[in-house]
Amino acid sequence: MKRSLLNLCAAIALAAVPIALAGQAAVAPSLEPKVDAVFAKWNASTPGCAVGVSTGGKPALTKGYGMADLEHDVKIAPDTIFEAGSVSKQFTAAAVLLLARDGKLSLDDPVRKFIPELPDYSSRPVETGQGESGRNGNAATGAAGPPLTIRHMLNHTSGLRDWGSVAGIAGWPRTTRVHTHAHVLDIVSRQGSTNFTPGTRWSYSNTGFNLAAIIVSRVSKMSFADYSRTRLFQPLGMTRTSWRDDHTRIVKGRAMAYSSKSDGFHTLMPFENVYGNGGLLTTVGDLLKWNENFVSPVVGDQAFVAEEQKPGRFNDGRAHGYGLGLFLGTHRGLREVYHSGSTAGYQAFLTRFPDQRVSVAVLCNTSNAQAPQYARAVADVYLADRLEPAAADPGLTAAQLQQAAGMYRSTMTGLPVVVGGDRDLLRGRTWSFDGHGGATASDAYGTVEAYERVEPAKPTAEQLAQLAGTYTSDEAEALFVAAVEHGALVLKQRPDLTIALKPLYVDAFEAGSLGTVIFRRDAGGRATAFSVVQDRVWDLRFQRQR
Repeated sequence: MKRSLLNLCAAIALAAVPIALAGQAAVAPSLEPKVDAVFAKWNASTPGCAVGVSTGGKPALTKGYGMADLEHDVKIAPDTIFEAGSVSKQFTAAAVLLLARDGKLSLDDPVRKFIPELPDYSSRPVETGQGESGRNGNAATGAAGPPLTIRHMLNHTSGLRDWGSVAGIAGWPRTTRVHTHAHVLDIVSRQGSTNFTPGTRWSYSNTGFNLAAIIVSRVSKMSFADYSRTRLFQPLGMTRTSWRDDHTRIVKGRAMAYSSKSDGFHTLMPFENVYGNGGLLTTVGDLLKWNENFVSPVVGDQAFVAEEQKPGRFNDGRAHGYGLGLFLGTHRGLREVYHSGSTAGYQAFLTRFPDQRVSVAVLCNTSNAQAPQYARAVADVYLADRLEPAAADPGLTAAQLQQAAGMYRSTMTGLPVVVGGDRDLLRGRTWSFDGHGGATASDAYGTVEAYERVEPAKPTAEQLAQLAGTYTSDEAEALFVAAVEHGALVLKQRPDLTIALKPLYVDAFEAGSLGTVIFRRDAGGRATAFSVVQDRVWDLRFQRQR
């Protein structure tokens, strides 16, 4: 009788274990404190993060740190819903791939087959380069380019200007207006050119993924949200995942997003109905389920998941390090498939080490969180015995920096780089200097960019006055007034924006959040236009009216 009672008690205790661990997977005790240390700064008075880890196809840890809602004292839990930013792109690519698998489209179809609102860039000469002395506008190649395809959009070789950057130039940065896909189509339809010939270079652009979401809806005859739910989320049991296609919709268990300011945290939510580029509402647990689909496909098959992870290629056949909505790289000697995300105050990172079958998802709700850094630090905990030593900085030596010191401008975009004592400014690319004022920079995506040395400018008041006038752009539907105030050139935009222009090189100025402004002159030397140049918009022209 006594032995039976002991056995019964033991059975009850064992049965209670899953209840005690509900919402949080078991983890080796020796590893959890190391993961906790990664997120030590997030606590009951701050926003924070959720982390999820899977090993061998099974959850190893899901845990929350910090607060989901500071106003209502709600803690972040393992199943708290965050916005995943550009981690969302791989889901959009997968939705398109499903349509291709069903024979409804081909990744190599021209985009205009489904979105005729898009200008026919293939029929227009492509403009590249800075022209004579970098001052007379871009020089046309004289040849029409290849058609823009769906594949170009999904691996960031489209050359499409980022619609959000154009909207920001027009005075409506993202999070300041309820942008919709109607705004995206309107902005794209007004762009007279692409940044470069599709398929020739790699440059990150949200626009292609918004257009891809629109294509999915038009081809499937379903809303993008409904198609994703029935074809992607439901089959994988991603029950807490959806799209932010209506920012006013109530989402139970969602973390608010914040930014950190001198007086504390402020809400910073993505008040827009634009998705496909971002806008995925999800949890770390659901993201781990998604990552496992690449190993044991429930959605699609092995050919399907292989296609999404295949390195893209340029028109000349060279491969680059981006698949379809996924970065393909290495971390400390291990093959890695990953993507980061950032929208308003949300930060995200999802990574997978396919050869070790380890996945890490990190979702945060404050703009000063470092989700990529946290995720890789957690990955290092679980992969510690398989990691190679961190690679040494392959950058220039101090002597090389001193010899090459000076200002250089890209012959493609006009963007300046100052080479000096700070090696961080040159990270991410391999630099070569010819000793005669020329330089080249190559990146991980096979893009080689030429630079030329330029002298810093110190324009006189008379020279600045020559640039004063009213400048407009039909592409941005915006107007700026250039004026000289207190000896400095400024740009004014309604209703109350004034941007001080800091001289860089001749006719080029640093313009704060607007980017770089480069004035263009005609053969007689008169300023007739200026270009706004940013990372994702290379030459948005404003013509001088008077």
